[in-house]
Amino acid sequence: MKRYLVIGNPISHSLSPKLHNYWLKKNNINGIYKKKKLDENNLKEIFSKIRKKEIMGINVTVPFKKIVIPYLDKLTTEAEYTQSVNTIYLQNNKIIGHNTDIKGFELAIKDSGYDIAEKKILILGAGGVVPSIIFALYNMKVFGVTLCNRTKTKAENLKNLFKNLNVIDWGEKSDFDVVINATSVGLKKGDELVLDFSYFKNCDFFYDVIYNPKKTNFLKTASKLGKKIENGKKMFIYQAAQAFKIWHGVEPEINDEVKEILDK
Repeated sequence: MKRYLVIGNPISHSLSPKLHNYWLKKNNINGIYKKKKLDENNLKEIFSKIRKKEIMGINVTVPFKKIVIPYLDKLTTEAEYTQSVNTIYLQNNKIIGHNTDIKGFELAIKDSGYDIAEKKILILGAGGVVPSIIFALYNMKVFGVTLCNRTKTKAENLKNLFKNLNVIDWGEKSDFDVVINATSVGLKKGDELVLDFSYFKNCDFFYDVIYNPKKTNFLKTASKLGKKIENGKKMFIYQAAQAFKIWHGVEPEINDEVKEILDK
């Protein structure tokens, strides 16, 4: 039986095993997918198991999307450009790092029915998934992207990857069409972003990369204001489908049943 993993810290919230094991069963593939909480000093051992083919593929989540790069033999173009890896596999005895978050986000926004072209975007946070979102937004021809992070230097560092990126102070007032929460604030029930939503009265779309819980306090507040909201579930499904296809050579079906099992 082939083994697959998602690694991260924290990892308890991840629904990746539920989704991948569903697709494995549906496609009669002899494999199992689990989640594993790691510390950075465990990474060498995990990559040793990939080389020995004891593990056939890995998904990567917070905080390891950049940290894993030195353990890889090669990055795909998308992973190289964003310096962010979320999917790992062995090819010709080389460990490859790929980024399916980009395509996952693009497909999720298209699926939402919101036309993001020429819109002004504010991203809250500067963590592992943010380069992928910025890359996707530029692909979708947005007007501009502004980044806001509590540690401003971390946001400024992303200008090394994206020259046209604008960075503002946390809480600085400005005008945007879309606000994206790409922080981890919201994973825990009591989490609440300290934001003055009156700054965003002209904003019509609030997006949260978090998918579990389904509605963070960030989205609840936006919803009460009558704004369009979307959580990260579709992005999660689409990026997972891309990884599944890489590992198994099969395009998994994305239907209502898939979306429903994640809500159970």
